[in-house]
Formats: sequence, C-alpha cells, structure tokens
Amino acid sequence: MSVVHLDSFLRGAHLIPVFGSRFLQPGFRHTWSLDAFGAFFVNKYMDDHANEIAF
Repeated sequence: MSVVHLDSFLRGAHLIPVFGSRFLQPGFRHTWSLDAFGAFFVNKYMDDHANEIAF
C-alpha cells in the first residue's frame, strides 16, 4: 500500500471512495468527497494511457 498525493496525478483519475458502514447523509454533494472519505481506490482499468504511466 502507498499514498499517492492528488497533486502528483498527470491525468484525471477515477477515484473510488472506500465506503464505511454508515450511509451518506441526505443532500451529500460530490464536491465534499475529498473531505468526507479517508481513503480512495484508483481504478487502474479506467484509462489505458494512465495505466501505462501509473502502473
């Protein structure tokens, strides 16, 4: 496991939040995602070019 800082991405990435056991509050906005979730998965199958660079 490693930490990838968001400012080091060369291209957009498809980040999948690591959801907990609780539901999101009603009215949750997608713009709050970076603050609301503590960890993300990177979808390495989203873009072939990003896959060549990152992996």
